[in-house]
Amino acid sequence: MLNLQQNIKLQQKLSPLQIQVIKMLEYPAVEFEERIREEMEANPALEEGKDENSDTDDFDTASANETNDGISDVYDDYDMDDDIPDYRLNINNGSPDDKHETIPFSGGISFHEHLEDQLKMSAADKKTQQLAQYLIGNIDEDGYLRRDLESMIDDLAFQAGISVSEEEMKNALTVVQGLDPAGIGARNLQECLSLQLHQKEPTLCIKTATRVIDDFFEPFSKKQYDLIAKRMNLSDEQMRNAIEEIVKLNPKPGNAFANPAETLIQRVTPDFVVENDNGILSVHLNNGNLPELRVSPSYHHMVQEFMGNKKNQTQANKNALLFAKQKIDAAAWFIDAIKQRNTTLLQTMEAIVKAQYDFFLEGEEAKLKPMKLKDIADKIGYDVSTISRVSNSKYVQTEFGIFPLKYFFSESMMTDSGEEVSNKEIKQIIQEVIDTENKNHPIADGDLTDLLQKKGYIIARRTVAKYREQLNLPMARLRKKTY
Repeated sequence: MLNLQQNIKLQQKLSPLQIQVIKMLEYPAVEFEERIREEMEANPALEEGKDENSDTDDFDTASANETNDGISDVYDDYDMDDDIPDYRLNINNGSPDDKHETIPFSGGISFHEHLEDQLKMSAADKKTQQLAQYLIGNIDEDGYLRRDLESMIDDLAFQAGISVSEEEMKNALTVVQGLDPAGIGARNLQECLSLQLHQKEPTLCIKTATRVIDDFFEPFSKKQYDLIAKRMNLSDEQMRNAIEEIVKLNPKPGNAFANPAETLIQRVTPDFVVENDNGILSVHLNNGNLPELRVSPSYHHMVQEFMGNKKNQTQANKNALLFAKQKIDAAAWFIDAIKQRNTTLLQTMEAIVKAQYDFFLEGEEAKLKPMKLKDIADKIGYDVSTISRVSNSKYVQTEFGIFPLKYFFSESMMTDSGEEVSNKEIKQIIQEVIDTENKNHPIADGDLTDLLQKKGYIIARRTVAKYREQLNLPMARLRKKTY
């Protein structure tokens, strides 16, 4: 016997426009520009120019009034706590009255060309040089070779028909790793640091540092310096000197080819610009290089002609009509998605500026207030995941420098008067105290805790130690200088 049952089911579906908005929120300025160029190449109905006739209702396009409701909780596993370092790039922007201009990219020889020029001068045989050139092509911008040798050997066999043994590939890798700057072609951080140390003059200190990296990298990465010193039978001074040599090394040798400041400027293009006009702060999107988009008028005319000529509706004409309509719909969706992206970004940035008004006015880190993603989400009515997408990998230019948006989000700490302060304020105090301490008698974590508590901060010793480690400051015993 058949039984009929009624079930009520709630199902969430995303429209193409909502999916576009979700993806676009994550793009920083440079990637967003590339995404627009890609869409323009893929869709002939999308073109650069001012839209003089925005009436696209005849083609059942998505409404621009669609909101972000319903897209916030998608991708719940999105990482909202990406580890973005608390640093800022101090760039003197001149007078606050100066107009913002996009930072130009500098020309010159590229990093990979620099390596290839050195390779041409090496004494390696022709085949080894060819393999080394292939390896150079697989090195990323940080200077690392992220792919394993076996995969590259297989690629050469299948794609280029070149038979290569593992020994030949290792010899080519040795040639690459001997190029300048030191550490190039490493497959992980340990190998990168080891390569740099092995190219230094083998003094006793360098030999100690090399052994620390080669034999005790895991405890070193966990800052278990006491354990390493005990196993290597090192004095405090020997251990400290070895650490000093290691911290001088470059964990990303690929970035050493260019001037560090220029590299940062090239890699960081601000998504927002905050301007200060006599205490009145205004927020702008950095859309200087983005083209103004419209749906192609020629495609509109094409559809109108096909629809008006019903007498000659051949199958080919119907297929052409369907194709044109699909491209127009996609173009209109894309333009609406950009509008929603810009609106969401501006609302989020304006809320951040309002919450951190004192900082944007004076530029002092001590003026930063404790703020979480949820605080901004509650103010503008979006989900926390949406704010995370907006703040991830985005930067803002102020008259005091360029900052990552994650810089403005921090944990709160309580003072003895009941006031909430940002943990950045406490980190700044710790940094200043350690910078000015007597290196013959460095201040221990317990003394730092007492000092902070006297200043009115309610903080535990383990929290002080955690903040000190986040600032990459060694423990007091390793900061001690002997004369």
